[in-house]
Amino acid sequence: MLLAVDIGNTHTCVGLFEGDHLRCELRLTTHRNWTRDEVAATLVQALQLRDLALSVVDAAVLACVVPPALKPFCEAIESYAEVVPLVVGPGVKTGMPIRYEPATDVGADRIVSAVAAHAGHGDREAGRGVVVVDFGTATTFDVVSPTPEYLGGAIAPGIGISADALFSRAARLPRVALKLPDQVVGKNTIESLQSGLMFGYVSLVEGMVQRLKRDLAWPTTVIGTGGLATTIAAVTNAIDVVDERLMLDGLRLIFDRNAASPRHT
Repeated sequence: MLLAVDIGNTHTCVGLFEGDHLRCELRLTTHRNWTRDEVAATLVQALQLRDLALSVVDAAVLACVVPPALKPFCEAIESYAEVVPLVVGPGVKTGMPIRYEPATDVGADRIVSAVAAHAGHGDREAGRGVVVVDFGTATTFDVVSPTPEYLGGAIAPGIGISADALFSRAARLPRVALKLPDQVVGKNTIESLQSGLMFGYVSLVEGMVQRLKRDLAWPTTVIGTGGLATTIAAVTNAIDVVDERLMLDGLRLIFDRNAASPRHT
């Protein structure tokens, strides 16, 4: 089975594939000071919840945007699953030229999701590209042409970062849950904060998508992924499709495109 790992700034998503079938998906908190054995213990315990074990893993692929976490993850997989993980980065075949300067500045997560988005929702023959809106620690907008080529995009603070900044700098404002209020006009401080944070964020997404589409010479499908994708998509027409498996499917696709690489220690 293929172990796919996406190490993000806040969460680490782990998937176990049997062929194209996702057998299980696990969500872990990312720690920058993980050790090899702590990673292994966490993976073993999490897989046991699904009646699975590291011993079933015969290949692995990994994307990471948290440099201190990369080495312990690779060492844990090599030591306990006895496979050498494919790490998404320069030199790895993605099937998608990167038109970014320099190309090495693009986060591995953005390339992985772009690959999966075009494979699942783009259409080269029909001339349809994709825009990926990833609601993570940062909110990223990534544009892929119909051919496909990764063209670039935009990066904005995630809603969690924005909310934390507001609460830390405005002493009298209470910390509130990030959920959509019943109406835009808040009738009290909590509703007002939720309206400004959530509907303001919806407006950011709508505005950015509109501006991106205006710059493109071809039709696009807008895919939302990440923590708040479903919540935001429910109140806007800016997002056409929500795909929560984008990262894991992208890792599997990239692994398949590099299948000739050595897999075992």
